[in-house]
Amino acid sequence: MKRVEEEFMELLKDLRKKIETLEREKTDLLAEIEGLKRMAQDRASKLEMEVTTLRKEVKALEKLLNVKEKTRNEEIQNEGSS
Repeated sequence: MKRVEEEFMELLKDLRKKIETLEREKTDLLAEIEGLKRMAQDRASKLEMEVTTLRKEVKALEKLLNVKEKTRNEEIQNEGSS
């Protein structure tokens, strides 16, 4: 009976150690997840800014091309009427 009790106590001791180890790992993993979330949010913000900049550039180019197209059409009309 004494031997069974000792083995049971040893088993409990081992289980407590394993639980402590798992709790530390859980804490570490949660911290790592938070870090990854922050990195992902930062990257998403940078990409959103980049998309906004590219959209502005597209609008500027469209405006510039439209002006050039109008000027070109006017030149063609002036050549035709001369």
